[in-house]
Amino acid sequence: MPAASISAGPIGPEPIAYLNGQWVPASRAVIQLYDIGFIQGVTVAEQLRTFGGTLYRLEQHLERLQRSLSIIGVQPRQTMDELATLAREMVTRNYPLLARGDDLGLAMLVTPGPSLPIAPKNVSNEPTVCLYTNPVAFATFAAALRTGQSLVTTDVRQVPPSCWPPELKCRSRMHYYLADRAARAIDPTARALMLNEHNHVMEASTANVVLYFRDEGFVSPPKEDILPGITVGALADLAKQLGYPFSYRTVTVEDVAQADEVFLTSTSPCIIPCVRLNGRAIGTGTPGEVFKRFITAWSDQVGVSIIDQAQAFAHR
Repeated sequence: MPAASISAGPIGPEPIAYLNGQWVPASRAVIQLYDIGFIQGVTVAEQLRTFGGTLYRLEQHLERLQRSLSIIGVQPRQTMDELATLAREMVTRNYPLLARGDDLGLAMLVTPGPSLPIAPKNVSNEPTVCLYTNPVAFATFAAALRTGQSLVTTDVRQVPPSCWPPELKCRSRMHYYLADRAARAIDPTARALMLNEHNHVMEASTANVVLYFRDEGFVSPPKEDILPGITVGALADLAKQLGYPFSYRTVTVEDVAQADEVFLTSTSPCIIPCVRLNGRAIGTGTPGEVFKRFITAWSDQVGVSIIDQAQAFAHR
């Protein structure tokens, strides 16, 4: 039976998850200790969210997932179309469990499967595939949408492309953890601005970085050097619609310091204004007019007030 056609009866108010061909209560979606994703951290992942109960840019996320799987040489038995069906069914079943006006985050995880030398006998050697949802973690970004985000550069560098391609989206994120830890030792509210070995700006921890200059428009680090963010692509599309130039070039720390506005783009918040770099104000030191225009346009596009929703559910 194709994975996407698997169904199950009601399991009560607990959200459902999908694990290796079965719908299970979310609390039973357990990755085994002998799974390579646990032992070696070899996990390809996509993180999506809904707006009004509809998954945002699902097709683009699945295209990136397929590229990542190709890079690590893993092909699950579920096709991308089947994963899309599973994701939509999961939202259909879990979204009604939320309070009115709330929204879901949905994670897709794929690992190479069990490490056979240490796994029990007769364990399937197929890749592990897991999908699950959580309410969007509005508390992690609601304040930043309102007052802006601080950035700090640290000695922890972005993983070089000689280790794995920038386009690979994976859960091997020790560098993010260490960089944020170092940044918060300096400023407890900060996130790390990730540089490469040449001291060029790559991204922030778990987010793309985009600069805005009045005489140049939006500027992103070169496409070939960064994760192809779904949300930075959405920002580029919106910039085109609103008549703003959008280009890609090498970005330095000084560029970030001198920009009129700086943004982080990632799945859940969409776009966050950055107002300080290493303790010094960026622009006016407050969320700027370009941010206000784009967060309003983005909200109109998805049919949800992004800032209002985050404030309403930050303390759920």
